[in-house]
Amino acid sequence: MRSFQGSLLVEPWTIANKQGEPFRVYSPFWKTAQEREEPRNPLPAPYELDAPKTAPRSDDLDDWQLLPTKPYWAAGLREACDPGEAAGLQRLEDFVHHELEDYAAQRDEPAAMTTSRLSAYLRWGEVSPFQVWHRIQRTRGKKVGGDEVNATKFLSELGWREFSYHLLYHQPDLAIRNFTPRFDAFPWAEPSDDTLGAWQRGETGVPLVDAGMRALWKDGHLHNRVRMVVASFLIKNLLIDWRLGEQWFWDTLVDADAANNAASWQWVAGSGADAAPYFRVFNPVLQGQKFDPSGEYIRSYVPELAHAPRDVVHEPWKAQGDLVASAEDDADATSEGGLAAYPSPVVDLKESRRRALAAYDEVKDR
Repeated sequence: MRSFQGSLLVEPWTIANKQGEPFRVYSPFWKTAQEREEPRNPLPAPYELDAPKTAPRSDDLDDWQLLPTKPYWAAGLREACDPGEAAGLQRLEDFVHHELEDYAAQRDEPAAMTTSRLSAYLRWGEVSPFQVWHRIQRTRGKKVGGDEVNATKFLSELGWREFSYHLLYHQPDLAIRNFTPRFDAFPWAEPSDDTLGAWQRGETGVPLVDAGMRALWKDGHLHNRVRMVVASFLIKNLLIDWRLGEQWFWDTLVDADAANNAASWQWVAGSGADAAPYFRVFNPVLQGQKFDPSGEYIRSYVPELAHAPRDVVHEPWKAQGDLVASAEDDADATSEGGLAAYPSPVVDLKESRRRALAAYDEVKDR
């Protein structure tokens, strides 16, 4: 049997640090990777393939009844991602011509839609990282796609995917075992329907978190900035084990990737390689105000807040009675339950942050 490199630019066993050990930090990993030989050019599609003399017997996929019917909950997934190689390559071209020029400046804004949305195509092998790498490289110094900054920034994100696979190769149980052993003693809270369940349903009472979790269920996709926010909320504000979040993403993301998913959850938790510092707790209100200032993203997924004023949409619990009444008077708002139907926060953000820091203090010196 022969294997062919097609899923990664850098095979994990071919790169090591100066001590001959696996990398544990992203920056030197990616710097070393880029100093190596340029990734090979994508291979052309084969002109023809030898067919077997007799076709093997096979079921028809329709016979397996894999698609949902009652209800047909996959409609949003189809709208968010058109599967197949042709669609993936077209998405790459659309990104180069329409979004890449704004990528570095707007990539953190979920409503701007300037991310590539190539993750599912990479995950399922419909587009290869070699195709992405060389297509982006061809934009350097050209009007199409913007400037060096955008190309470099985007390819660095592709580098995080490579780094995640490097970590997974050297720790195959990355999805279930803390990369940093001291986190084995972390005092996680017992999950319940009021916490984990509310997070999964997008009913935490925290608008950006709820918008993200509802987007995940509807589209099977989640903007990267919002992924970090909802993960931080689950881990740090609710003190729920990162592994439960990793499992939920694995079950619901169209682009669920064994390496990226596990490494990213551990990054947010602080237990992973080159992780965010334990004391970094994303404030979902401030994140929303900074990256979705008008509330456009929130309103698109949280109909209860569709008519909430701009100064209320990020903190609806601060709304006065007249604002609630105003929203309820709107027929469209009433049909979706309106502002009054939106749940109260399941936790106090300031108090839960203090609780998280106290919990992290218990393990930081182990």
